Amino acid sequence: QVQLVESGGGLVQAGDSLRLSCAASGRAFRTYAMGWFRQAPGKERDFIAAISSSGGMTATAASVKARFTISRDRNTVYLQMNSLKPEDTAVYYCAARSSSIYHSTRHEDYDYWGQGTQVTVSS
Repeated sequence: QVQLVESGGGLVQAGDSLRLSCAASGRAFRTYAMGWFRQAPGKERDFIAAISSSGGMTATAASVKARFTISRDRNTVYLQMNSLKPEDTAVYYCAARSSSIYHSTRHEDYDYWGQGTQVTVSS
């Protein structure tokens, strides 16, 4: 089992950058694929980015591909967000997929979730 704790969210202006972190506990973290999702008020949870257990494969949603980058190291997965826009405002969640080393864009494929971190981008 793994516990996930996100950090790095906050209130920023349009055009600013943020780096979200997701710290994981548990030895099995290195065998899990990881993902980032976000959910705005009244909307569904949307896929943002995902990374395989090795870090060798990634996927990023088309809507943010030019601005967001996912990466990972021994115990943490990151989401670098550049040129933020008001429409990026949401709660951002990281998730771990224990059933496969390969990443997925589907939230139902992930087994563990963090509590979320709020990102608010003002215009």
